[in-house]
Amino acid sequence: MHFILASEDLLKIGMSVLCGGLLGIERQYKNKTAGFRTIILITLGSALFTMVAQKAGLGVNINVITGIGFIGAGVVFKDNIGVSGLTTASVIWVAAAIGMLVGAGNFEIALVSTIITLLVLVLFSLLERYIDNVHHDKLYVVVFTNESYDNLLSLEKSIESHHLKSIRRQITKRDGCLQAAILVTGHRKYIGQLDEQLLVMPHVKSF
Repeated sequence: MHFILASEDLLKIGMSVLCGGLLGIERQYKNKTAGFRTIILITLGSALFTMVAQKAGLGVNINVITGIGFIGAGVVFKDNIGVSGLTTASVIWVAAAIGMLVGAGNFEIALVSTIITLLVLVLFSLLERYIDNVHHDKLYVVVFTNESYDNLLSLEKSIESHHLKSIRRQITKRDGCLQAAILVTGHRKYIGQLDEQLLVMPHVKSF
């Protein structure tokens, strides 16, 4: 089966590269795993598969979504601290959808979707940063120099004096030292001040 490359096909290829490039620039700027070239190739590939499926009379090839799932899973990493790469995986998923829109000839929806995605990535990132500053969580594992419970009470008073809230997660004793896991919540600036105070507290061995 032979397909003839038409001007509309060239337009679809160019549009997919443009939309993928716009999304890829944002990911590349933030030094993410899937950057400029990767997002472009995902958008272009999705558009090409859709174009081939339509020329073959198969409609939209939804198998592209399954294949994109494997790529998205490859950029998600989990460690003891948390999970990273979820946003990049989501961008890959959206980039594939935009590529399929372009391949199907829905240029307006593809372009609008690209702009909306960029706004979410840029503006909502600023909003997340602001929220994280005014409501930041930090888990402290504090080891005191002895087993005195008063040291823990003193620390909790210091936390409160910095306009922060705390929740005890765990209290244990090890090698003659009291150890406490405390979740502290509040403004990032005040948490930074608490860090500085912990460094000079004589009854705090480590944190």
